[in-house]
Amino acid sequence: MNEADLYDVIRSPVITEKATMASEHNQVVFKVADDATKPQIREAVERLFNVKVKAVNTLNRAGKLKRFRGIPGRQRSIKKAIVTLEDGHSIDVTTGL
Repeated sequence: MNEADLYDVIRSPVITEKATMASEHNQVVFKVADDATKPQIREAVERLFNVKVKAVNTLNRAGKLKRFRGIPGRQRSIKKAIVTLEDGHSIDVTTGL
C-alpha cells in the first residue's frame, strides 16, 4: 500500500469526550473508509504514526434521521475504528500529520 492509500483508509480522528476517555486506556478512535478492513487499518496506523498496534475494533454507525430548522434530513453512515496501541506507544491526534 502506498502512502496515498494509507490516507484513504484513515479519514480523520474522532475528538469527542468519549474518545478522550478512551485515550487513557491507550486507545485512539478514527473515522475510516467504509470498505476498510482491520488489517488495512492496522497497517495504515502503524505506518503513518510509527507505532505498534495491539488490536483494532470497528463499528458501523447507521445514519440517523434528524431535523435542522424544521427540515428533515439524514446524517451520513460512518465507520469508526478503535485502535488499541501497545504499551509505551501513543498518538497525539491534536497535531496534524
